[in-house]
Amino acid sequence: MLATEIVEAIREGRMTARQVVEDSLARIEADAALCAWVHIDAEAALAKADECDRLRQHGKPLGRLHGVPVGLKDIIDAAGLPCECGAEAMKGRMPERDSRIAAALRAEGAIIIGKTVTTELAFMQPAATRNPHNPAHTPGGSSSGSAAAVGAGHVPLAVGSQTNGSVSRPASFCGTFSIKPTAGVIPRSGVLATSETLDQMGVFGRSLEDIGLLCDVIGGYDPADSASYPRPRPRMQDGATADAPLPPNFIWFDMPYFDRLSPAARDGMEELLGALGDRVERIDAAESFAGFIAAQKIIHGHEYDRHLGWILDENPDGISKGSRDAIALGRSYGEAAYEEAQGMRHQAMSFFATLFTEFDAVISPAALGEAPLFEEGTGDPICQTIFTLAGLPTVTLPLLVGDNDLPIGVQLAGGAEEDDRLLRTSNWLVSALSSET
Repeated sequence: MLATEIVEAIREGRMTARQVVEDSLARIEADAALCAWVHIDAEAALAKADECDRLRQHGKPLGRLHGVPVGLKDIIDAAGLPCECGAEAMKGRMPERDSRIAAALRAEGAIIIGKTVTTELAFMQPAATRNPHNPAHTPGGSSSGSAAAVGAGHVPLAVGSQTNGSVSRPASFCGTFSIKPTAGVIPRSGVLATSETLDQMGVFGRSLEDIGLLCDVIGGYDPADSASYPRPRPRMQDGATADAPLPPNFIWFDMPYFDRLSPAARDGMEELLGALGDRVERIDAAESFAGFIAAQKIIHGHEYDRHLGWILDENPDGISKGSRDAIALGRSYGEAAYEEAQGMRHQAMSFFATLFTEFDAVISPAALGEAPLFEEGTGDPICQTIFTLAGLPTVTLPLLVGDNDLPIGVQLAGGAEEDDRLLRTSNWLVSALSSET
């Protein structure tokens, strides 16, 4: 069931929160080989469900996610659950306080089932999680567990994070809807910091309305977060269910990395662009965007060392060689290169601010193809790099299928703080394609 359907069914008395949580726990147990979860507290989840049912029975106010099971990526603090960030160096870490995200979920009646698997320190090293459509393939990274848990039907909603492509790519591989909102919409207090410039939160769900609702619940201003801003947030659930007043205009950039697209991804996107006809303008961006890609790498590496370099210095055996190498690479970027990269980031933000006065969304593949084999790694995040650098909202739509019958997502990127408009455009696209089939 969708999260919105669960809330309505519980509110109307057609099912109880305990029934919903018991079903979720049973699905997780039956599908343990997927390895989507690293920490589960069934007793606490059932106790919270019983509390939700008592509130309804006594006529108390019910939250927007009343009785809905949710998974949290294991870099997000939730009191009572370990938060080990996929790293041996953080084994046994038990936060005493909720992150802003966990607190907002609890306040609206959501039931945090447990913590989903993350790659080590939210970087590229593969974790144990498998793809819910075919266990021989990767679910992506670093929000691998969150995407797989939703893709497998364990929970209707899960929260992840993205510093390069760690929400959109797993959503593409696992066949879920996702949104990585505008940078600063969802507060990061109580979340592992890997890059103060690029770290952004995102969510997974099984419908546009569900991901819009979850973002509305966990979004908000947090003065403790340097990226958070003291302005109203877009009303995302409203956007996800709204009709576009006019058919939207899309832009397609021929990106410098599109020579690496799989035939299925390329053919699927060409078919989609053909269906949209004159609603799409195509522009060659191969040369002009190359500098943005390089800038993201430098900022990410430099700040990754700034936040996590202490582990390399104090406990190098507590992380993998891949993480040690990533930190060492970050140290190789000097301050001058870092400042230049930040200048490129501001150029990207300025470019897109102008672009979205003329277009509703950039349309592109959410991944270079379907999920690679598990032993080949977590896949390439390049399709999100430029949009993450600019802090733009991106939505992943599970619309295409690869040669191995694995999903390939379509990505829409929109204007900063226009997440509701982007979701409305996404709704138009999904509806338009559905009417043609």
